[in-house]
Formats: sequence, structure tokens, C-alpha cells
Amino acid sequence: MPDFPIPKNLRDSAVLVPVFRDAQGEIQVVMVRRAAFGVHGGQLAFPGGKHEPTDESLQATALREAFEEVSLPPAQVDILAALPSQAIPTGFRIAPFLGRIRRPAAWQWQTAEIDEVLEIPLRHLADAANHTQETWELAGWPGPRLVPFYRVGAGYQLWGASYNILRPLIPRLLAGEWEV
Repeated sequence: MPDFPIPKNLRDSAVLVPVFRDAQGEIQVVMVRRAAFGVHGGQLAFPGGKHEPTDESLQATALREAFEEVSLPPAQVDILAALPSQAIPTGFRIAPFLGRIRRPAAWQWQTAEIDEVLEIPLRHLADAANHTQETWELAGWPGPRLVPFYRVGAGYQLWGASYNILRPLIPRLLAGEWEV
């Protein structure tokens, strides 16, 4: 199976990995489904985007983007950890930040970029029945590739960089490594 080449000159970006406990005490992970355009159109992702020169840090980028995309004020986010960065074939180095959030009464999002905000129960992702892999071949790929993913919601597939960020977090969150 061919590997995806990672460009040498990566552009910095950052995402917020928002988590909260619902009324039943269960951990929920917040993700967005991107609008159906661009290289990541329709994919599940964390709120985030490119680092801007005016951002003081990559953490500031993640908080700014979460506010712009899903109207989550930085004051409602407690950063719990900076997670390992991910280099992706589209030319970005993603710096993820785990954040405990105070969930808004109703989600509002930037409709030009986001089609939907999802709250995904962590236990759903931890259930082996919702984790699978298939061989895919998408436009621009160097050939077929075995892709691991989580089944989420109404037939969505959580894969790629978001999957790689989330997969090692699930057991750590369930074990209570951070107070969510």
C-alpha cells in the first residue's frame, strides 16, 4: 500500500478537542461536520484552522478558530493538555489542544464552513462495534489504502487526522487522566 507523502514545508494549524460531561455524567466529544466543499468537505473534524500572524500561540489559534466556527468563547474553555501534533498530506501540521468546555445552551456555527455540530459520546467511540476499517481509494490518493475509522451518527465516518488525534485519547479520558 503506498504511503501518503508529507510535504517538507508544513503550515501550522491548530484544533480544539472539546470535551464535556453531559447531565448523566457521560463524557461527550464535540466535533463538526465540514461543509461539502474543499479538500476536507463533508468530513468530521475538530474546530480549528490555520495559524494567523496575529495569534499569540497555536493554543490561541485553536481558541480563536473554535470561537469563529462554533461560537465557543475562549472563557468557556479550560485547556487540559497540548497533544502530539499531526503532519498531514494536505500540507499542515496540526497542533491539537484538549479542552474541557462549558457547553453552550445551543450550538451556533458558521454555516459557510460547518454543516453540523456533533456531540459524540466517548463510550460510543470506545465500543469496538463502532470501530472498523475498509480499503478506500479517493481522488488524489496514490492508490488504495486501508483506512481505520469510527462509525458516528447518521452514517458518518470519523477518520484521518481527527481519528489519529482521538484514538489514543479515548482510553486516557475513560481512565480519568484529566478532570472533565
